[in-house]
Amino acid sequence: MNLSTLKPAKGSTKDRKRVGRGPGSGLQKTSGRGSKGQLQGAGFTHKRGFEGGQMPLVRRIPKRGFTNVFRIEYTEINLERLAKLAGAEIGLPEMIEAGLIKNARTPVKILGRGEIAAAKTIRAHKFSASAKAKIEAAGGQAALLEV
Repeated sequence: MNLSTLKPAKGSTKDRKRVGRGPGSGLQKTSGRGSKGQLQGAGFTHKRGFEGGQMPLVRRIPKRGFTNVFRIEYTEINLERLAKLAGAEIGLPEMIEAGLIKNARTPVKILGRGEIAAAKTIRAHKFSASAKAKIEAAGGQAALLEV
């Protein structure tokens, strides 16, 4: 056996496809790419919102308003949901445990829908005026946390 006489097994290799070599080849003109112009380049994709050169819809429609980057989004919880919780003190850990909030990083605002019968100390980042009045009327305390 001689290394210079080694050949691949019969039928295991193919000659490369020579495209664009006339009508007889079966791969003339567009060379198997399907179209002409910018569409035939490798990896062609047009950008999101591209409309073939026409002014895109997002640029034709006027813009209104703005987004306030300093806005603080509060998770809102009504008194009727807090009234169902047991314990004299209700803070963020108790709200997470009860499934009212997902985590302690989101600030919480207590709203006044519903009634609270027992005197409870509720700790939150913000209270509506009606919620604070109802908590204090029941003999409880509305304690503010820092945002």
